[in-house]
Amino acid sequence: MNNTMKAVIIDKPTKGSDVVLSDVPIPQVKPGWVLVKVKAFGMNHSEQLLREFEIASDYISKPIIPGIECVGEIADPSDSSFLTGDKIVALMGGMGRSFNGSYAEYALLPTHHVFAVKSSLPWHEMAAVPETYFTAWGSLFQCLKLIPDDTLLIRGATCALGYAAIQLAKALGCTVIATTHKESKLDLIKSAGADECILDDGSLKGKTDTVTKVLELIGIKTLKDTMQSVNEGVIVCNTGVLGKVYEWNHFDPIKDIPNGVYLTGFYSNYPYREMIQDIFTFMDEKALKPLIGEIYDFKNIKEACISLDEGKINGKIVVNVS
Repeated sequence: MNNTMKAVIIDKPTKGSDVVLSDVPIPQVKPGWVLVKVKAFGMNHSEQLLREFEIASDYISKPIIPGIECVGEIADPSDSSFLTGDKIVALMGGMGRSFNGSYAEYALLPTHHVFAVKSSLPWHEMAAVPETYFTAWGSLFQCLKLIPDDTLLIRGATCALGYAAIQLAKALGCTVIATTHKESKLDLIKSAGADECILDDGSLKGKTDTVTKVLELIGIKTLKDTMQSVNEGVIVCNTGVLGKVYEWNHFDPIKDIPNGVYLTGFYSNYPYREMIQDIFTFMDEKALKPLIGEIYDFKNIKEACISLDEGKINGKIVVNVS
């Protein structure tokens, strides 16, 4: 093994067009951490936010290698129960913020956020799963308690998470209604599997009579309208922040949550092994392929970051590392 590796490293606000690969030392293992040879990683909106402004925050360790997820092999198991060569998935827990993440050829990661998995998917397809499908899975099954008889509304469905949620819900047997605020993307959510597609003009009142569960991906910007548009007994899970409103000022739960409507939310920072394997097992059993928008080689990470910033890729952006 060489002593250096290629990685993206940032210490200040950085546009996608300014991202470069640098030579940095391969991390040294330590107790409680394992060294992962990164095979591929998916890209996420939160990594764009990190580069654009969050990097300036005091709670971000700097300089930092971004990247909140990856798939790969154990290169050095340290004091863990892993074996060299084990196929793994890693995500969250501070990756790319509190400690260096996956935009690199190797990543030193805490054992408790590294999960051995069995999957028939190739690396580039595996890489589209961890954060996106974990968030969709947790939202649908842990928070919404989704069952085959449900009619699921996904508000803000034209994102990687929305596509994954459509795919999982349809594979379960649900009816799916999906929204987009762009008429040009109606065909995209239809092709992703949605049974009904709604052009979102800001109000869903009178359009959701059959809905039993709601996955809110636009977030606080439309959450009140969503809750006021559904019938008594409906569960609403607020997961996304596509609307770029991050806090709900003057929120009065007594007045703002209609009687008999239930509000929950999914926070994806705490994955665990059983759920991660359940996702891959479900996908294998249902012969599901993750919905990938574009694949880049690691040497073209700048172009991948530009695409992430522009938001024009329909589906998950995946980067092949090795």
